[in-house]
Amino acid sequence: MKVRVLHVVTYMGRGGLETMLMNYFRHIDRSKVQFDFLVHRDFEADYDQEIQAMGGHIYHVSRLVPWSKSYRTKLKTFFREHPEYKIVHVHQDCLSSVALQCAKECGIPLRIAHSHNSSQDKNLKYLIKRYYMKQIPVYATDFFACSKLAGDWMFGGHSFQILYNAIDANEYVHFPAIADRVREELSLGDSFVIGHVGRFNPQKNHAFLIDIFAECVKINPNVKLLLVGDGEGRIRIQEKVHALCLQDKVIFASVRADVNKLLQAMDVFVFPSLYEGLPVTLVEAQASGLSCIISDHVSEECIVTRGLVTSKRLDESPTEWAEHILKQTRRPRESHIEEIKAAGYDVLTAAKRLETFYLQSAKE
Repeated sequence: MKVRVLHVVTYMGRGGLETMLMNYFRHIDRSKVQFDFLVHRDFEADYDQEIQAMGGHIYHVSRLVPWSKSYRTKLKTFFREHPEYKIVHVHQDCLSSVALQCAKECGIPLRIAHSHNSSQDKNLKYLIKRYYMKQIPVYATDFFACSKLAGDWMFGGHSFQILYNAIDANEYVHFPAIADRVREELSLGDSFVIGHVGRFNPQKNHAFLIDIFAECVKINPNVKLLLVGDGEGRIRIQEKVHALCLQDKVIFASVRADVNKLLQAMDVFVFPSLYEGLPVTLVEAQASGLSCIISDHVSEECIVTRGLVTSKRLDESPTEWAEHILKQTRRPRESHIEEIKAAGYDVLTAAKRLETFYLQSAKE
């Protein structure tokens, strides 16, 4: 009998977490394991049509308010109306305890908490999130994390499994013809292209990236910045770009389904995040053979290739970052696919492992 797994998420846009889930969904044996999704937004997200085409169900509930009795009542009503779900896999980071508690109270036997980050933004919600995070071990039966750093941070000493943010490595093989086509499409010309992929939120540190790029322009005017992604902070970053008169040199590519091709048009990948679990985009960049400059707040677990990744301190100046970035002169792109696979980031192998976990758990 086919096992249906309910993944609890915010919504299925093209973020790192969601892309990771889709990579597994595409490569798991769907005759044995089917993914369904409980989402907390009422709009159609980027991956919804593909999910439905692969046989997945998408259920909508209201936005997560952890202290709301109404929200918890609706969630428990859903679980009781869908007794087919014996496995609930929750991807809501600190607030995962809410869905896990409701699932436990409804008798769902397997309740997975999955950590995708190694910290949280220090805003007004931080203390609330930390409070609910400490309850996760009370209600989860199993613990997954994208990295050791992410698991240690969220699960407070409880044992956990690392489930890699795996990719289809073969999709990232570099082809010069594809790179040339994308560069032409985006009017990149012969510019030295600095790239970044990620949502516009404080964690990704776009403001610092713009400061770095401004220094790059002072050193070498023939540079461009390609930003792939979207988010609430995008308008603020666009305003900063205009204030620095860089609008002719920064391309906002928004959300794209062809990130593997956009990576081929870049000359260097820059990732100055304030914190990360294990960013799938950084694995993708390495698979495409890109030199990567990352912050020292990104876990070294994401470095899976020889010689491609350099870590820089966030307390170094934008000028120091810029000087290092511009030293990454163009060079022939070599294949690092075998290194990606050997490190465990090939989704064909990883999906089989997850499939086995689900099937064995369903029998218990």
